[in-house]
Amino acid sequence: MSIQGRGIVVTRPRDLAEAFARLLEQRGARAFVFPAIEIQPLPAPAALGRIADFDLVVFVSPSAVRVALPAMPRWPSALAAAAIGAGTARELERSGIGPVIAPEAGADSEALLAAPPLQKMAGRRVLIVRGEDGRAVLGESLTARGARVEYAECYRRVRPVIDAGPMLAAWRRGEVHAVTVLSAQALDNFLAMTDGALAAAPLFVPHERIARHARDRGLREAIVAERGDDGLIERLVAYFHGRN
Repeated sequence: MSIQGRGIVVTRPRDLAEAFARLLEQRGARAFVFPAIEIQPLPAPAALGRIADFDLVVFVSPSAVRVALPAMPRWPSALAAAAIGAGTARELERSGIGPVIAPEAGADSEALLAAPPLQKMAGRRVLIVRGEDGRAVLGESLTARGARVEYAECYRRVRPVIDAGPMLAAWRRGEVHAVTVLSAQALDNFLAMTDGALAAAPLFVPHERIARHARDRGLREAIVAERGDDGLIERLVAYFHGRN
């Protein structure tokens, strides 16, 4: 196994990091869980209390599902749900909501917008459940297709306050070999929290947009993986195959 003994930094929010860390460890890697994003719930938007008014509710992340569902009334059986990616779809299905509209490939707004059920949206009422200051492309595109779009911003992403010392010490000992990051904000936070000390480590990201951001920040090596945890692990395996 090419990641046997490799130290991989996982920068996801802690409640989302543990499952991926276990997958890495099952492949023989050593996972360094170092959350660079913390999810802080916001007061529940009023729209969450009237989901029966909508034809479609779109969740942009697993965090959106976890934060928003407890603030909602019982999910109407006829209400359609959509998810940005497979991880968000799984979170909805675990909560008993389905079937879920999700991209066949990819895990971003553009991929979801390509899904056949989202092509004819004229007159449909859509609620987008997201974090504060989310990307505009999804709502703008659905509006352009004739949908009436509202937003429920139910959480914010903040930089955690944690001690980077143990991970930096591991890096200096040569025990950290790669960093995984899922968003530009997480990358910026990680660089600030570590004073850029791991800038030379290969960075694995799920989207070319994040890789461009990393290169703009001066990182030497930003590698785009296939979407989803399995794709990310396989890209790590391929990268380290044959390396000392």
